[in-house]
Amino acid sequence: MRRAEAERATFEEYVTARRPALVRTAYLLCGDAHLAEDLVQGALIKAVAHWRRIGDNPEPWLRRVMVNDHISGWRKHRGRERLTDTMPERVVEEGRDLGLAEALRLLPPRQRAVVVLRYYEDLTERETADVLGIALGTVKSQHADAVRRLRELVPSIVGEVESTRAVLS
Repeated sequence: MRRAEAERATFEEYVTARRPALVRTAYLLCGDAHLAEDLVQGALIKAVAHWRRIGDNPEPWLRRVMVNDHISGWRKHRGRERLTDTMPERVVEEGRDLGLAEALRLLPPRQRAVVVLRYYEDLTERETADVLGIALGTVKSQHADAVRRLRELVPSIVGEVESTRAVLS
């Protein structure tokens, strides 16, 4: 009984300390506060059952569960969109830059996950590949595609990125 109590205590300590960061990551993945809470709750529920195995380093495991659940949910619900005979209004007004967070939400789920894990979570390409369960080359191509798309959506970030590189060089 003591072992179970100790595991429960470490789980509760972990959740208390890391839940806000997990929610922020989930929000960046899905762009919706309620869905982010659901992603974190679902991941934590799954983590309880496997805590003994993942307790030493739960963060990558939880990130992977959140990403997988988000992508699965996106696939499940994307078929519900209806095609119409008319074109929708432009998503972006002419001459208006999207904000980075807004542009991030327009990326496909896997590209968004790569960007969030690489830049927000500060993971290496290898760590990102491990969390997502994909090949390193796939991370690189998804990253390149995502950055290209973000530059199209938010042209103002191109100058920011170049000036940041100049300062760091």
